[in-house]
Amino acid sequence: MVRVNIFDTTLRDGEQSPGVNLNQLEKLEIARQLERFGVDIMEAGFPASSKGDFEAVRAIAQTIKNSSITGLARATKSDIDIAWDALKDAAEPRLHVFLATSPIHMQYKLLKTPEEVSEIAVDMVSYARKRFPHVEWSAEDASRSDLDFLVQIITKVIDAGATVINLPDTVGYTTPEEYGRMFRYVRENVPNIHKAALSCHCHDDLGMAVANSLAAIENGVTQVEGTINGIGERAGNASLEEIAVALTIRKDKYPYTTNLVLKEIKRTSDLVSRFTGMKVPANKAVVGKNAFAHESGIHQDGVLKNTLTYEIITPELVGVSSNDLVLGKHSGRHAFKDKIEQMGFELSSEKLNEAFQSFKQLTDRKKEVTDEDLFTILIDIQTAAADVKKYDLVAFQVQYGSANLPTATVALTTPEGLRVETARTGGGSVEALYNTLEALIKEEIHLTDFNLSSVGRGRDALAEVHVKMTVNGNEVSGRGSAQDVLEASAKAFLNAVNRVFFNQKAVVKEPATL
Repeated sequence: MVRVNIFDTTLRDGEQSPGVNLNQLEKLEIARQLERFGVDIMEAGFPASSKGDFEAVRAIAQTIKNSSITGLARATKSDIDIAWDALKDAAEPRLHVFLATSPIHMQYKLLKTPEEVSEIAVDMVSYARKRFPHVEWSAEDASRSDLDFLVQIITKVIDAGATVINLPDTVGYTTPEEYGRMFRYVRENVPNIHKAALSCHCHDDLGMAVANSLAAIENGVTQVEGTINGIGERAGNASLEEIAVALTIRKDKYPYTTNLVLKEIKRTSDLVSRFTGMKVPANKAVVGKNAFAHESGIHQDGVLKNTLTYEIITPELVGVSSNDLVLGKHSGRHAFKDKIEQMGFELSSEKLNEAFQSFKQLTDRKKEVTDEDLFTILIDIQTAAADVKKYDLVAFQVQYGSANLPTATVALTTPEGLRVETARTGGGSVEALYNTLEALIKEEIHLTDFNLSSVGRGRDALAEVHVKMTVNGNEVSGRGSAQDVLEASAKAFLNAVNRVFFNQKAVVKEPATL
């Protein structure tokens, strides 16, 4: 069977989703899970875009050893130099450099002729190969490019040292037949194509990203790019978990294999969803909560008699377990430690103690603590920055009655270590709480989105809140969880505000849209 390499760009293209703002600790946690998932190449970010992205890429490059780490760069020496500084400590550093090749991009965005574009591409690939052992060159908007021009420029960049040629469907415009034909044409007409691997990168604007990726694989592509849960700009990218499961379930149609550990799919999907605040639709293939649910009586009857009547994918294949060990107030530290190790978390002794105390506090109010509850506790503790000055919640109280004006009183400690306290009113409990927090915080804040959901089921379920806001002009997101809805709301608000102290995200003048 032909081996297909998996190139994950969740931390770069996925993070370009509107409203998504990951800090370095969150990116590191996702990177560790992607390594467990078995991705071959991990695009950790765009180092030249901001200091925060540079530091995150460098931290990931220094941490991850079983996946090749890459960073994105525009076709400029400065971008390539910055990428090298971020990636040079990686076990297997590589560069992903891109340049548009479609007539509309060359004419209106680059303001350059095809000849000038070819020269830049060759020069920058040659420059990058002086440092990077692997250089991937992407023809941005390849699916709308002239095929003969693609053949010419690909031939030249391979001669210049490109080891991977990526032909993305940047705007999600093409169809499976067209996309496959493009790769077939390149393979048949580029004389030195045997010296480089072919890669595909599909966007989902017309809902065909996964189908297009599979068509590319059928036509000689040996590297497929995508994101977890299909997140990304506009309508998102090809969903890697869907591609992986399709290749597994339909081996009769697709004689290809990957290095992915499929039982890590659910955990990876959940982690990305929690950190990004992008909920997985219930009806999403492979990882949606309804993927293995059957409501129709006919369907239920068939599944009870033989699961294959209506289930072509078993829940266990993707890591959905029906026999989770439930912990309670009598569970000890040893059982707790074993459980979190089974869940794939590696905590320091200090954070393990903190997590155990949070677990014990939860068992005082909740009879049974599920995997979802533990997952929520663990990701909050694992990604908490202890050494960063921030706003901390000391205490709060909200008074509400159907005939009274909601009033919140809040006490905080500021980044300077001062205790501040005040009260404000609002049209509802959450608004009163947020008005009070805003009055205590000196930063300029504008809330743009508020989302409340439950972790698991039952009246004692944890509440989880995700918010999006601008803080001093920076778009940030925050999350918070607690058994009380208002406490979760307060935590989410402060989590978002505190991000400006260690994760300011710079605006890139030329968006990186592959």
